[in-house]
Amino acid sequence: MEANEAQELQEHAEHGSHESALRPVAFTMSVAAVLVAVTTVLGHRTHTEAVLDQNRATDQWNEYQAHKIRSYDTSLNRDLLTVVTIGDKDVARELAKQYAAHEAKWNDELKDEKATAEALEAKVELAEVRATRFDLAEALLEIGLVVTSVTLLTRSRIYWYIGIVFSLAGIVSAASVLLLK
Repeated sequence: MEANEAQELQEHAEHGSHESALRPVAFTMSVAAVLVAVTTVLGHRTHTEAVLDQNRATDQWNEYQAHKIRSYDTSLNRDLLTVVTIGDKDVARELAKQYAAHEAKWNDELKDEKATAEALEAKVELAEVRATRFDLAEALLEIGLVVTSVTLLTRSRIYWYIGIVFSLAGIVSAASVLLLK
């Protein structure tokens, strides 16, 4: 074996050892990329959920307002019947009685509709908090991925460790969504 062949073998072995030393870094980058993708999808779905819930809450408030207006109009009609002179007092009393029954029914419905609308608004707020945490998780995971990739360029493992810290922070942010009720 010649001297230059021995040197080539040594360089090849050193080059191979660098590649095998970087395998954990490449694996970490692959896992971080998958986590970024999953977190992005979860964040987008949560934002969509918040928008849909907001639309439901708006519809519910519109329904509440329509019932409230109808109840108020009925109340005005009932009051008007008590002040206006009508030839047939029995008809006026019967109409006033019907209006009062409608008002009582609608007042009960108003309470239910208001509670439903408020519950939907609370659902929106929860979805927005969840979406914000997913957004933070996505950003931290992306930072971790980029910082980890610097390890491949510099061959310095400090960037790998820093990238892992950012990635773990992203994982914690995404997992914290499970604690929200």
